[in-house]
Amino acid sequence: MAWITKNSAETQIETRDEPYLTGEMEKTLREVYLPRYEKPKGALFAALHMVQHHYGWIPQQAMKEIADVLEIAPSEVLDTVSFYEEYWELPKGEHLISVCRSIACEFCDATNCTEAIKDKLGIDVGQTTDDKKFTLVELECIGSCGTAPAALLDDDLHENLTPERIVSMIDQMQNGTYTKGGTGAVKEDL
Repeated sequence: MAWITKNSAETQIETRDEPYLTGEMEKTLREVYLPRYEKPKGALFAALHMVQHHYGWIPQQAMKEIADVLEIAPSEVLDTVSFYEEYWELPKGEHLISVCRSIACEFCDATNCTEAIKDKLGIDVGQTTDDKKFTLVELECIGSCGTAPAALLDDDLHENLTPERIVSMIDQMQNGTYTKGGTGAVKEDL
């Protein structure tokens, strides 16, 4: 098989006139974080977290701006963002559905839960609905092996899932009747 190459040196990124790394963010980075590290690259995680917490994702323009402040190559910032699952390179939906895919959850039918979500929302894992309401992802483990299968709806842990229950919760999120708080055990009213 032949190697597939791309001309990265000529890559163009979308930019906007206003910087993503605000003056306040840059000031915090320079005054609070940079002094903590021997080398500026040590503040990379702090800078990425600042941008992501503010915007919900890390645009390529922001990666370039961070690289400029830290005096590192933009490729180092992109490598970091693309390596760690916690960073978002694209905007995510209003609601994040994270299905556990650990061996315990897989064994207890998490795959059917994921398939039910995909069918309900018309998206695949890693995608966001056209209305920007839902993003579906899979996580390696969310620490609920004893109550598998499990998923996070936004920050709410739901355990002992079935495809029907997860679809019912999505219906509730869509019609505004979903109650935050998660479920540690099966609740028949969901």
